[in-house]
Amino acid sequence: MPEGHSVHRIAARFRSQMVGSTVAVTSPQGRFAQGAALLDGRELEDCFAVGKQMFARFTGDLHLRVHLGIYGAWDFATLQREAALHADREGQTGTYAAASGGSMGAPRVSRVKAGEEERATTASAAGETWPPDPVGAVRVRLLTDRVCADLRGPTVCEAITPAETAAHLDRLGPDPVVDGKRRGWTRFRDKAAHRRTPIGGLLMDQSMVAGIGNIYRAEMLFRAGIDPYTPTSRLREDQLRALWDDWCHLLPIGIETGVIVTRTGLRGRAKQAMLDSVADRHHVYGRAGEPCRVCGTPISLAEMQGRKLYWCAGCQH
Repeated sequence: MPEGHSVHRIAARFRSQMVGSTVAVTSPQGRFAQGAALLDGRELEDCFAVGKQMFARFTGDLHLRVHLGIYGAWDFATLQREAALHADREGQTGTYAAASGGSMGAPRVSRVKAGEEERATTASAAGETWPPDPVGAVRVRLLTDRVCADLRGPTVCEAITPAETAAHLDRLGPDPVVDGKRRGWTRFRDKAAHRRTPIGGLLMDQSMVAGIGNIYRAEMLFRAGIDPYTPTSRLREDQLRALWDDWCHLLPIGIETGVIVTRTGLRGRAKQAMLDSVADRHHVYGRAGEPCRVCGTPISLAEMQGRKLYWCAGCQH
């Protein structure tokens, strides 16, 4: 499931590539046809993320709310002109070719799939039509003259009013990017301090704290040395504060790098090896049965609230 850093990166891509543009909105799959008709032809004014949810604001007081859920992802295709280009003179609408007077190369379509992971490719667009044909069950397509964003497999995709957006935001816990470190800590403390829920479950509750998913949950608890089954009400305030401060530390790293990095003490070649290999990025997540990197205890695996839970019984007690 995409965690908070991924959704913040997606929102940032929309801000840099589409905000300020009039957007053609369609639903190739058909399941969002009514919502697409409401948004079609409007200017995208802003796009922001809170936790795992993204909100795109259009003119006319309408928002697009997207929750990627477990399987959702955005595919971005960007037309990049390496020379001055014009539409094909023969009237093939949407076909791009190099302008007369010489070409420095064919136009390129840069594609990025953004969800739980990001993958980028570049393909020649010479002779291809723009925009590219939808692939698979595209719930919604947002299109400008040079950027195409296709959404597949979301849990939520809906057109809503500002009042409905405000109601959704009120139900979400603090997000370091949105609330800041100080205000976010106050909100997190007030929400979490007296809960009897095991801390391993509470960190996944988006009404308590926004954006933390399965990987960050396991890694943050390891870094804090906290048993995931500890009732939250039994944690000292400094332990809760350490968890919040660590989330404020790790989230910007994920937003910057595009990957979840929790072994933050590495330097030089060890750091590069960690960035290059998923298996080296985490302390406990995905390492069931392997020795703890700190104490050698085999990493434990259980299920909590339907999700896999990893922890070290030697370090977390």
